[in-house]
Amino acid sequence: MSAATAPTTPGTAGAQRTSRGSRVGFWVAIVLVGVLLAALTAVVEGSDRPAPDALDPTSATASGAKALVRVLEQRGTDVRVVDRADRIADGTVFVDDADGALDPAVAEQLARRASHVVLVTTTPATLEAFGLHVEAAAQVPGHDTVSTASCAIPAAADARRITSTGTGYRVPDGEHAPGTDLCAPAGTGAERSYGLVRTDTPAGDVTLVGTTDAFRNDTITTAGNAALALGLLGGDPTLTWYTPTPGTADAAPTLGSFAPLWVPGALALLALVAVAAGVWRGRRLGPLVVERMPVVVRAAETTEGRARLSARTRDRTHALDTLRVAAIRRTARRLGLPRSAHVDEVVRAAARATGIPDRHVGSVLVGGPVPDDRALVTGAAALDELERAVLAVTTGDRPTDHDRRGARP
Repeated sequence: MSAATAPTTPGTAGAQRTSRGSRVGFWVAIVLVGVLLAALTAVVEGSDRPAPDALDPTSATASGAKALVRVLEQRGTDVRVVDRADRIADGTVFVDDADGALDPAVAEQLARRASHVVLVTTTPATLEAFGLHVEAAAQVPGHDTVSTASCAIPAAADARRITSTGTGYRVPDGEHAPGTDLCAPAGTGAERSYGLVRTDTPAGDVTLVGTTDAFRNDTITTAGNAALALGLLGGDPTLTWYTPTPGTADAAPTLGSFAPLWVPGALALLALVAVAAGVWRGRRLGPLVVERMPVVVRAAETTEGRARLSARTRDRTHALDTLRVAAIRRTARRLGLPRSAHVDEVVRAAARATGIPDRHVGSVLVGGPVPDDRALVTGAAALDELERAVLAVTTGDRPTDHDRRGARP
């Protein structure tokens, strides 16, 4: 049987227009808030200057390396700052791969072509490409200095003492790799690491620098840091300062680079379709329509149905509790008590009105578990007698002795 739709009245139409206007206003407010947040984000990001990169050869900040570049140029070294491997000139090459962007294939080409390479990296693939059989162990904190007078690396030996702050390296198997020089130790025992590592390459040699504080503007004048930096980078007439940049041809491939060119466009199209589908489905959800019930269900049928369920499950206590709750509400209303009145207040008020002791009224209205059908019938009869006594009092008739006795369990 289909439901009959209630006719639309002027009041209903006005309520629908008000509801629709509220929804439109809500979404307009959401859009305005989003635009405001986007504008504030753009202003904040535009006002905040990006933090300078460490060992930036053009930066005069504490973490930059402009002071080192200036001294090298004063000593006659031609310093060329590049971000592509095909622009590397002959001579010493300083590879600053602190971000791990260098492609291992490009690193192998540099190892076969450059005679002197000074490397800053912690990427295992890049270390392996240069023939360095070490791994990054840990960061060396503090500003302590360590002796390098007995180091086999000439620039470190001339410096005699350098800052050990930076990255420490160690040999994975714990044994000294043949043809590899380890300098600037830090830590003891199994935690021992080295800040300088040198090994031979097909075209010459490579020096791995973990003690990068020796190149910074704020610490280059500490101990023999300047002697180390000038000795490693100023040995040839030309120094190429090479910093690989993510996203270029020299960068290591990422997961996104393996995807076809049409994937970003397809993802953007799917996002637009999802937004359009959400708007489409959202517009279909109109206001609620009040419909008349096709069948009228009497309250007595609902009560009888619940009673049958209680009888089928033999839940006598729940059945009597339902009667008790209803009796408490009716009794409180007849005695003029508020709906928020506690059951104890109802018991005391009923006892005062009927003259029945509090204990007896409480046992009738609250009671306990119901073990059998006889107790259920007795409890229901006691509730009926108590309500009759309260009704008699509230209507002006004094309760009889029979009412008092019947209200007792």
